[in-house]
Amino acid sequence: MIWSILAALKTDPTEEARAQVQQRTPRYAGEDTTPTTRREILGWYAYGIAAEVFAVSGVGSFLPLMLEQLAREHGSLQDTHRPCWGDAAPDENARNGEQCVVGLMGLQINTASFAMYTFSLAVLIQALTLISFSALADYENNRKSLLLAFGFLGSVTSMLFVLIWPSIYILGAILVVIGVTCLGSSFVVLNSFLPVLVANDPSVQNPEHRTSEELSSFNRREDDFDWNEWSDQESVDGVHHHRSRSGTGLKEDEKPKSASPELQLSTQISSKGVGLGYLAAIIVQILSIVILITVSQTSLAKASGTWPMRFVLLLVGIWWCAFTYLTSRLLRPRPGPPLDNISSSGPGAGGSAKWRVWLRLVGFSWKSLWRTVKIAVQLREVMIFLVAWFMLSDALATVSGTAILFARTELKMSTTGIGLLSITVIVSGMGGAFLWPKVSARFGLKSNQTIMVCIALFELIPLYGMLGYIPFVKRWGVIGLQQPWEVFPLGIVHGVVGGGLASYCRSFFGLLIPPGSEAAFYALYAATDKGSSFIGPAIVGVLVDATGQVRSGFFVIAILIVLPLPLVWIVNAEKGRRDGLAMAEKLGKSKFAEDENGQDEAEGLLRGNN
Repeated sequence: MIWSILAALKTDPTEEARAQVQQRTPRYAGEDTTPTTRREILGWYAYGIAAEVFAVSGVGSFLPLMLEQLAREHGSLQDTHRPCWGDAAPDENARNGEQCVVGLMGLQINTASFAMYTFSLAVLIQALTLISFSALADYENNRKSLLLAFGFLGSVTSMLFVLIWPSIYILGAILVVIGVTCLGSSFVVLNSFLPVLVANDPSVQNPEHRTSEELSSFNRREDDFDWNEWSDQESVDGVHHHRSRSGTGLKEDEKPKSASPELQLSTQISSKGVGLGYLAAIIVQILSIVILITVSQTSLAKASGTWPMRFVLLLVGIWWCAFTYLTSRLLRPRPGPPLDNISSSGPGAGGSAKWRVWLRLVGFSWKSLWRTVKIAVQLREVMIFLVAWFMLSDALATVSGTAILFARTELKMSTTGIGLLSITVIVSGMGGAFLWPKVSARFGLKSNQTIMVCIALFELIPLYGMLGYIPFVKRWGVIGLQQPWEVFPLGIVHGVVGGGLASYCRSFFGLLIPPGSEAAFYALYAATDKGSSFIGPAIVGVLVDATGQVRSGFFVIAILIVLPLPLVWIVNAEKGRRDGLAMAEKLGKSKFAEDENGQDEAEGLLRGNN
């Protein structure tokens, strides 16, 4: 796939000629309705390959360890005030269970809690940032511009970790906040490309017979809805077609209707994107383990235990930057409606005027989000799913950080062992992204049922960790996460479940979105995600400070995972899609008038600076 992306940089005359043909009437001035090309799909994949490495190798593996180690090397034991790290530090037997703490704003914080609090703050700021900017992706060329801006800034942030020492560990926390913010915000913008690419793909429409209003129409019974029947399609020259079901012995009106081409293609692209991102993370993780082993044998590791991880984060940043550049070359802008009335104060405007323009645009984004919320509350299935996603995403975010810190601080796993654990999770996640659609089709599961199965399996992780509190199990010295090797089977469960949830939830929500409002609704989706994902880590941090044990966080995780189950069960995907199409038609009659009023208001505010 990487070679395919590189090869796509060379211009394909046939594909370029096809890209000049408009296949349906534009809905607004400047809309790009040219057929989606293979080069463009590869560009979409390229950014997943770029950023997923930081998500898995950085956020999911080494950044929590980096923060904890930076704080540990700067911290001291809570009672004796002896250093936690270095030649003067006592060994584990001499510590008598003392916590390693670091001073922050007059408080003594457990070093593991410091990492949890940092990530809690990071996802909160990430939510505010993506709300402030992501709605703008629906307009003009902002979608691609924002994607590249977040990608390049995030990659530089990862590379800057090579300069962070324990004495300036606070700067490490700031870099984590910036990196996590850029990562989440860029994925929101990337997700907003998916419905647009699918809507313009030649495999899901015939421009000679289908109109723009028919692009997302459904002609099937609600009780037959299942958008994962990939076994009923095959690929010819890269274009997906449905196999004929003749000869099955069923009458024409008795034959089960296949899922819409739009949903099949969306699910396929989404799943493949997740899988390719995990594959890239495997490559980088293998290189990271080589770096960890090599640097650990040098004098640098003796000066600071963070040096091996600093070089790993440098590699991750370079990878992120390189593939973001490939995305910039391959992905078309796919502009949204113009913001004709919002203008700057002119080329001669001073710095203060430019800041006022920026603030007005941020205000426009919040106002756009509020309009999206008002639309969303009228869509019952959207609201139910968002509430479920609010709780589920918090559980996902909490499990990742808690598991890494638990393995490091309580099971005493080495950094290399954490890297191997991460590879286990990644390989399992890649398999999950590709296998869950097959499993769903094999057992006839609807999309919400598949998500529920994933949630049920995910619940096994905290329940298994809680076994360590049972006295007779604790006496065994094994079972209940008492031995380092026990983490690996749970890592497989985490990866398989996480890969399925990442793909299914993203595509499932895309099904419910009113066409034409993709970026705005994905911003709401991510705001729901990040708006909750700071809660779990913060609660776990408080428990760790109170108990001195990361294991106590399993109680919180167990509750968070099970809460969304009944909500996912009652979501009716087909009804949600019909409601979304009806809402899109309704918005088509009033949206531009409303936008014009909002833009006129913004214009008046902006021109007030002249």
